[in-house]
Amino acid sequence: MIEEQVILVNEQDQKIGLMAKMEAHEKALLHRAFSVFVMNDKGEMMLQQRAAEKYHSPLLWANTCCSHQRDGESNLDAGKRRLQEEMGFVTELKEVFSFIYKAPFDNGLTEHELDHVMVGTYNDFPKINKEEVESYKWMTPEAVKQDMEVQPEIYTAWFKIIFEKFYEFIK
Repeated sequence: MIEEQVILVNEQDQKIGLMAKMEAHEKALLHRAFSVFVMNDKGEMMLQQRAAEKYHSPLLWANTCCSHQRDGESNLDAGKRRLQEEMGFVTELKEVFSFIYKAPFDNGLTEHELDHVMVGTYNDFPKINKEEVESYKWMTPEAVKQDMEVQPEIYTAWFKIIFEKFYEFIK
């Protein structure tokens, strides 16, 4: 199996190369990524709990899904692909903003990403891929914000960063 590659970018999101995903995270190089937030008609967001077997941040809570675009793949197509792979459904997505962040992990890896944030709507049950996702739940953004203040250790490092920006966006 060939290791997945990420798209290395500059701060203007221009492609400057490709690199194996693990190597890019070991070297903390800036690369393209995306984060999907799925909302329902009640104003709740779908959170996923990462699978126990994940190589970093296992069993921590994050947004509906996130990953990396493949070379030649649009942001929206990548978001839809990963939503299907992890959560078992597809919905229309809209890119709402992008930003750069850097989040080091205890295992020596670092997320340094130009993150394209997308939002979609879904009102049914997901069919989660147990290799990727342990569980899911719906929470209002206000409840997530309050819960993050009480128990920040149950959320991924990047979700805490992204959620703050997303919360400001939806207010």
